[in-house]
Amino acid sequence: MLFPGVRTPLHIFEQRYRQMTRSALAGDRRIAMAVIRPDFLGDVAGDPPVFEIACAGTIIESEQLGDGRFHILLRGDERVRLLGEEPPGAGQLYRSARVQRLVEECPADASERIAAMRSRLAELVGDLLGTPGDAHLLGSAKGLDDRAFVNSLCAALPLATPEKQGLLEMNDIPGRCHHLIEILEFMQAEGRRRRVPNSSALH
Repeated sequence: MLFPGVRTPLHIFEQRYRQMTRSALAGDRRIAMAVIRPDFLGDVAGDPPVFEIACAGTIIESEQLGDGRFHILLRGDERVRLLGEEPPGAGQLYRSARVQRLVEECPADASERIAAMRSRLAELVGDLLGTPGDAHLLGSAKGLDDRAFVNSLCAALPLATPEKQGLLEMNDIPGRCHHLIEILEFMQAEGRRRRVPNSSALH
């Protein structure tokens, strides 16, 4: 999953995505990442339906390997709505679409509310994941602005893909932050419930 303001490393190995990467590098270096709808995951090799809200980004680093594969670093730029797919050109293996750019709002008057939510997020991440690697995650995110902080956690935390898609579809940063807290609080409650011994086993 790609989120605005977040850098994502990708290993490109499928032929259609190698071709897509070459085309992007020869042009404006921009591609979009869209998520396949869960009911069609068995048709990944074809052209299964995808969610209409995606994230467009720019390839900021690339390395082509000797066998044609690529290592790229993709920077998320903005959310987009897929308006419709374009027919492929001659020999084109990858999918392309017309898109509408979407505004991602972060009102200035929400800064105090977001500051409180950032503290709550830090508590939840520390409680749920609590490893040195996750401490590094929070440390590296601490100096980010609100948008980058929230989007970085959405991208990095081990959430289910539908949950991440739901977060991406939210139009404003305060709402996304609040929804992420709700998801983590549910995970925290589920974790505590599983740690409580079954009362029937105590008798």
